[in-house]
Amino acid sequence: MKWTDINQIAIELYDSQPDTDPTTVRFTDLHNWVVNLPGFDDDHSRGGEKVLEAIQQAWIDEAE
Repeated sequence: MKWTDINQIAIELYDSQPDTDPTTVRFTDLHNWVVNLPGFDDDHSRGGEKVLEAIQQAWIDEAE
């Protein structure tokens, strides 16, 4: 998985963090969770604020 796989990342986060409200997640935590997902293989520094915002929104959509 790469940072550009936003929907796949959101699904993985939804599955791996079932008790977490994605609207309350800090970007530092979100970044750490993404880079620790099984199959994630991308440059950790590429996960900037805009990418994290998109992932968070996709996660919110997945949770609904």
